[in-house]
Amino acid sequence: MKTYTFKIFLLSQGVEKKDVPFAVSEVKAKSSQPIAHPFQISHPPSPHHMHKPLLQSVLPTHRSATGKMSKEMNNFTFGRTFFLMGFSDIRETQILHSVLFLLIYLAALMGNLLIMTLIIKDHRLHTPMYFFLKNLSFLDLCLISITVPKSITNSLMNCNTISFLGCVCQVFFFFLLATTEVALLTVMSYDRYVAICHPLRYEVKMSNEVCVQMAVSSWVNGGLSAILHTACTFSVPMCGSPEVHQFFCDVPQLLSLACSYNIGELVIIGLSLVLDSGCFVFIDISYIHIFSTVLRMPSKEGKSKAFSTCLPHLIVVTLFLSSGFFAYLRPLPKSPSPLDLLVSVFYTVMPPTLNPFIYSLRNKDMKMALRELQISRQHLLN
Repeated sequence: MKTYTFKIFLLSQGVEKKDVPFAVSEVKAKSSQPIAHPFQISHPPSPHHMHKPLLQSVLPTHRSATGKMSKEMNNFTFGRTFFLMGFSDIRETQILHSVLFLLIYLAALMGNLLIMTLIIKDHRLHTPMYFFLKNLSFLDLCLISITVPKSITNSLMNCNTISFLGCVCQVFFFFLLATTEVALLTVMSYDRYVAICHPLRYEVKMSNEVCVQMAVSSWVNGGLSAILHTACTFSVPMCGSPEVHQFFCDVPQLLSLACSYNIGELVIIGLSLVLDSGCFVFIDISYIHIFSTVLRMPSKEGKSKAFSTCLPHLIVVTLFLSSGFFAYLRPLPKSPSPLDLLVSVFYTVMPPTLNPFIYSLRNKDMKMALRELQISRQHLLN
């Protein structure tokens, strides 16, 4: 019965009748196992059998190609590149953007390095306030370095690609540094509150051990936030064109590429916004107490010193958090908006650039330390 069925199959494929017994004998001689399906047999030596059946030659290839295409179209999460669309496709605008970002980056780099150097070298600046300021400068230096240099390179090279691993690293380090900075700014507001409102208890409440614990807690908080955000952002496959309409891998833009709603990351963003709002409220309450105390001071010098220290801090905090809230709470438009790019500059580029100028130009201790550093350098050169 099996031999008869097999003969019919061979005849249907164009094998001549006289060649059928020979084909059957060849198959029986070469294979001792039972034949489960006609497509699994080895080809007989007859010239008529050198051509594969049409379905056998086309269907598997079509299946594999279709499967590969659908996999690439529906899920590029583990692909190699994203496309950072940046500010413009016009070459002249790209060069202008790269030059402007380069100047801003160099200013932030020099300013933050200068603050760190002054605080390390001048022993009079080894106080809790400047300890936190040194940490803030280091954070700002790292925060602007994970986004701006890549954007400058892409604009100069006229290449807007970033690898998948590079995008993951940008998301991780951005949340590590940004979350740590929010926590550190909160700690700095508490430090100013204790220094101005409870000066007699300042050394006890803000001892070296307490300052180190607060700084370490800020970094741990940032690390946990970075792990959660990164894991949740890339846990959902991404569909469509891998175009990120930003100059860096920003999470709202990445969420718009997801195949489905990324509930996990939306929950983490909600919790982060609640914690950041709590920090912002704590900072505002601290400064309300600070300003009420400062206004009751009899000396004008004390008032000016307190305001020169606290007002810039409050401005930086407000700019940093308000722009971040706007970016993460605002629904993304259907078409790319220049407003999203502008807002992202306010919470990624401006704070690291403004902090050194605010704290150094408005602070007498920093100015004095800078003068002494210049004098000592001149003595060494002479």
